[in-house]
Amino acid sequence: MKRKLTTDDAIAAVWGGAILGGGGGGFVAPGEQAARLAMEMGTPELWSLDELPPDAPTATVALVGAPGARNPLLVPAYLLRSLELLQQQLPAALAGFYACENGAEATLNGWMQSAATGRPVIDLACNCRAHPSSVMGAMGLHREAGYVGLHAYAGGRPAQYVEGVVRGSLDGISSIVRHASVQAGGAVAVARNPVPLDYAARHGSPGAVSLAIDLGRAFLDGGLEAAMRMLGASVVAEGTVRDCRCEQRAGLDHGRVLLDDAARTELLLINEYMLLEQRGERVAAFPDLLTTFGADGLPVASADVKVGDRLRVLRAPAARLPLAATMFMPELYAHLEAMLGKPFAPQPASA
Repeated sequence: MKRKLTTDDAIAAVWGGAILGGGGGGFVAPGEQAARLAMEMGTPELWSLDELPPDAPTATVALVGAPGARNPLLVPAYLLRSLELLQQQLPAALAGFYACENGAEATLNGWMQSAATGRPVIDLACNCRAHPSSVMGAMGLHREAGYVGLHAYAGGRPAQYVEGVVRGSLDGISSIVRHASVQAGGAVAVARNPVPLDYAARHGSPGAVSLAIDLGRAFLDGGLEAAMRMLGASVVAEGTVRDCRCEQRAGLDHGRVLLDDAARTELLLINEYMLLEQRGERVAAFPDLLTTFGADGLPVASADVKVGDRLRVLRAPAARLPLAATMFMPELYAHLEAMLGKPFAPQPASA
């Protein structure tokens, strides 16, 4: 089905994305700004997968950087420039594009590009929730023999502007682009990983954009309780933040949040919330969705949490989410486990 996206769709996508961001995926205010700008640029369209042939060339569009970076500059020209740089490397025109993940800003990836180019946003994301590494959003391409990664990026303030195209192993070029985001002041726009649509459909999260829109509408109409019903989620902790530490390492936010509740709740984060522990015991682990909500009932990104904040922590089990296959590839967790000093990669089901 083809549909013209509206401002109401965009605002709902921002709020649904804020919940599915799990602490990452961007912030609501710039997400709403991007939503309005996309509508001012034109009329983005959302197409279901069956509107395009299986071999249609597609690509991922994303923002790469640490959510806590306080000096990024990303403007529509950078989004279009990264797409242009990628297109220059391809033998055929892209038929459409999709976001890497859901988040308050991330869900809107592709909307401005669609409004400007007339090509559709495909109702798909590389993952239906936010995740901390580009390889996690690469739909398992690191396991494809002979696949050579291709990333194009652009961003930064005038004195820090960077752009480029890199080819190579996904780990290697993802690291290069992450480093470029640091040099740019915190974030760059990226277009990457061209694949036929049927590959993305098999390895990504079809319907992810509609999920964010529907979840956002449920939340805006019925509050946290409505969002919880839709996700099969529950509130697993509530308390005041007594300690909060967050620092940037290699272009990622890394830290922890401690609550003053009787369970001694601790949240460990790498952009998104990775682990929730209570009384020293693990209660939930990524890719379970952990999202914090403030005293006003609105989602709070991990980078915005401060000492003294009153928080509720929502957990949606991974089994209730249409997650991409990469969420269950243990090798993609190795560097995250090293950063936290704790193993938490999903283990293959026993026979």
